[in-house]
Formats: sequence, C-alpha cells, structure tokens
Amino acid sequence: MTVAPGTLVLAGTPIGDIADAPPRLAEELAGADVVAAEDTRRLRRLTQALGVQPKGRVVSYFEGNEAARTQELVEALLGGSRVLLVTDAGMPSVSDPGYRLVAAAVEKDIKVTAVPGPSAVLTALALSGLPVDRFCFEGFLPRKAGERLSRLREVAGERRTLVYFEAPHRLDDTLAAMAEVFGAERRAAVCRELTKTYEEIKRGPVGELAEWAAEGVRGEITVVVEGAPEKAEELSADELVRRVRVREEAGERRKEAIAAVAVEAGVPKREVFDAVVAAKSAQKPL
Repeated sequence: MTVAPGTLVLAGTPIGDIADAPPRLAEELAGADVVAAEDTRRLRRLTQALGVQPKGRVVSYFEGNEAARTQELVEALLGGSRVLLVTDAGMPSVSDPGYRLVAAAVEKDIKVTAVPGPSAVLTALALSGLPVDRFCFEGFLPRKAGERLSRLREVAGERRTLVYFEAPHRLDDTLAAMAEVFGAERRAAVCRELTKTYEEIKRGPVGELAEWAAEGVRGEITVVVEGAPEKAEELSADELVRRVRVREEAGERRKEAIAAVAVEAGVPKREVFDAVVAAKSAQKPL
C-alpha cells in the first residue's frame, strides 16, 4: 500500500514579543509528527510560553547540520509525516535555515505550506519611514571589508529601498561602508530590538547613523536604506570631473566633492572617483 506524502509546514515565530505568535502556531506545534527547530532550547522556551507540548519528535535543524538532516526530514515527509519547521525568530528560509528543505520537498512533489508570522524585514520596512512600494532584501553583508564594499557597489544604483540584517558589533563598519558607497546623505533607518522592551528606530542620513553606531549598539539589527535617486540625466565622465573641479575651487576637499557629485548625479561614488583618476592620468586639469 502506497503511503501519501506528508506536509512540510514553515511556521513564523515571534521576533520579540511572544504575544505576536500566530494563532495557528500552538496548534501546529502540538500536532506535528516532527518539529525541526533551529535551536531546541529556544523552542522549549517558546512552547512553554505558549502552553503547548509537542507530541511529535523534536530535532535540531541549523546551519551546521542542515545539509545532512534535510534528507532525513524528506524521508519522514515521504513516509506521511507532518513536519513543522521553526527558526529562532521570524520566517524560516529568510536568512535562516529552510531553503534546502523546501527545495528538496518541492522536488519530491511534497506539499509545502506556511503559518505566516512576524517578519523583521517587513516590520522594519514599515517603520522606517522610507518608500515601501518597491524594495529588495539583501540579507547579511559579507564580514570582510573588501567583500562588503563590493557587494554594496553592486546595488549602489538600485532604485528600490534596501533591507539588510546586521550583527550589532559590525553595524558601525557596515554603515560607514554604506556612507562611502551610497553617499553620506542617503537616508536610512536602523531598527533595533523590534517589538522588544528596548525597541529603537534610529532614522537619518547614513553618515550620521555611522557616527552614532560607532559608540556601540546592542541587540538584533535590521537596516533599511533609501534607494538610489533617479538620474536626472546621464552625465559624461568629463562632466563629472568638471563638477568636482567646481566644488574644489569653491573650497571643498576632493573627497567631499566627489561624494557630493555622486549624490547629485545619482551614480556610485566609485564612478566619480574613477573619472577623476582617469582625468588626472590623462593630465586633464582638475
């Protein structure tokens, strides 16, 4: 007798306030045959707060064992089990474990559904005060400075609002890198400890936020950054150089002049810098 495949359920969990737990979460936790959790200790605290006791088997499913455990969970699903996947906070797969399992389940024609829940991405976006009609989620930036700058340069001209996750001890470096690539005046919002007791939304130019973060920041961080301004016109390299020269003659330092021209032209600062360097190499007067 052929057993019908089970169902994979992705369940959102509170990003802070336990009262934000989806109504169906307790029901799914109590009834699932297998509960795969990013951190079983945090799962235990969650179930205690919700007053439920999982009847099924509880297993860990995190970055370190995701590859190996995915096959085990797929086999359970093929055997007819209802598998519930929860991560530490928010929706599974969004910068959390889950993508591999979903992809494997889809490949086997296993039903995948969700218990929608809190999302730091959407919560921060809504609270930022920045445009929300079009946005893109960029997850965590690379830890190494060079790779981080390269990634930011890839989206320097992106018109949509950008959303990032970041560790508190790297926030100042990340904001400083954003100021360098996007321009210090690009608007942004740092959303800290969302829905928790010490929730804080810090809004302002990314350069000012970098100075603020240098004093030290704690907690879970989501950064929302305004998209690049629309280019009023496509400026030639010679015109970019000319505008830098005009600002320098007015007393601005070259670094500040380059940054200002990049913002007003709606182009990455690196593009203006490269134009200035090329002009200098060609011995064009600056």
